[in-house]
Amino acid sequence: MFVAHPNCQQQLLTMWYENLSGLRQQSIAVKFLAVFGVSIGLPFLAIAYWIAPCSKLGQTLRSPFMKFVAHAVSFTIFLGLLVVNASDRFEGVKLLPNETAMDHPKQIFRVKTTQFSWTEMLIMKWVLGMIWSECKEIWEEGPREYVMHLWNLLDFGMLSIFVASFTARFMAFLKASEAQQYVDLYVPVDDLSNVTLPPQVAYFTYARSKWLPSDPQIISEGLYAIAVVLSFSRIAYILPANESFGPLQISLGRTVKDIFKFMVIFIMVFLAFMIGMFNLYSYYLGAKYNPAFTTVEESFKTLFWSIFGLSEVISVVLKYDHKFIENIGYVLYGVYNVTMVVVLLNMLIAMINNSYQEIEEDADVEWKFARAKLWLSYFDEGRTLPAPFNLVPSPKSFYYLIMRIKMCLIKLCKSKAKNCENDLEMGMLNSKLR
Repeated sequence: MFVAHPNCQQQLLTMWYENLSGLRQQSIAVKFLAVFGVSIGLPFLAIAYWIAPCSKLGQTLRSPFMKFVAHAVSFTIFLGLLVVNASDRFEGVKLLPNETAMDHPKQIFRVKTTQFSWTEMLIMKWVLGMIWSECKEIWEEGPREYVMHLWNLLDFGMLSIFVASFTARFMAFLKASEAQQYVDLYVPVDDLSNVTLPPQVAYFTYARSKWLPSDPQIISEGLYAIAVVLSFSRIAYILPANESFGPLQISLGRTVKDIFKFMVIFIMVFLAFMIGMFNLYSYYLGAKYNPAFTTVEESFKTLFWSIFGLSEVISVVLKYDHKFIENIGYVLYGVYNVTMVVVLLNMLIAMINNSYQEIEEDADVEWKFARAKLWLSYFDEGRTLPAPFNLVPSPKSFYYLIMRIKMCLIKLCKSKAKNCENDLEMGMLNSKLR
């Protein structure tokens, strides 16, 4: 309530539009045009800031509002690159999993599939820029303060998965390049279709349907999919800046907290029934109408999807006339569905509804507080340029580096001089004692 007070909000607005006092009184259309101008001219603004960071334009770019707009535009471009990277597969892939295609008869198929496209190269640059930004934030705030913010943990996880994905893809490319190098050196013919290659080389000529489950490229594609989902969820960080979407984002955050509390009870009940049903039906592998509960994996799948009504009652029926086991299975499966669907899920819905009502009652205060936290993250000096423009050091960075080295040398010289004085005083004291 203190932060949402009009006086506090007035002061925060003044700091938010620092060096842009004329933009504060403008209409939404004018502000939208300013944001559009920054979107179009972001590379030119970055170059101007590199050349003259202390100029009037540099001062304007260092204002919290302009930093927020620049970072938001950069992240929007990053999301656009993720979409463009998948655009060639929107209508389906041109190459089926059991087919191969080469640019020339002597080319290894995997050399073609593991090459990085221009969009993937740009995505890697953006990821490196965001990693450098996170490193600077850890350096300025400290690891403990950095970990306290959940958005930082989301960024760390997203960037780590991107790095792991591109690393696995690069390893697959290196292995395929080694196979291609072997072919170029030791295979004299121009067509590989009638040549017997060593197994470690022939593997890289196979179609996708014959790849191993642990293939680095398959792992890379799976990790990349997770990173894309986390990237789009990062949009929720900037939603509090808007009065309409801010309360919805806060409600979603409270909902996630409620879900985590609920997961403790859910996991306990789920594990109890999963192990119990597995112990009951593990001896009947092949003696059931479906493989449900015969293995731990099947038990997990059956119980999980039964929450959404996607499992059948036939999962507990046996082909043999063992009615005692069947009846126990019916009872346990029924109790599980009543406990999960009727009791726990309705309790979760009630918790979510309660959190939403609490936020709805004080929507204005909650939104202004969340917006203030977002603004405060851009008030600090530094991190002006967004990714990937922050990868190029500006003259100001060299100046700060030289000044930091100078201060370190001065401290080192002072410490040496102090040590010499202490040694001299100790020597004089020893001589007096003697």
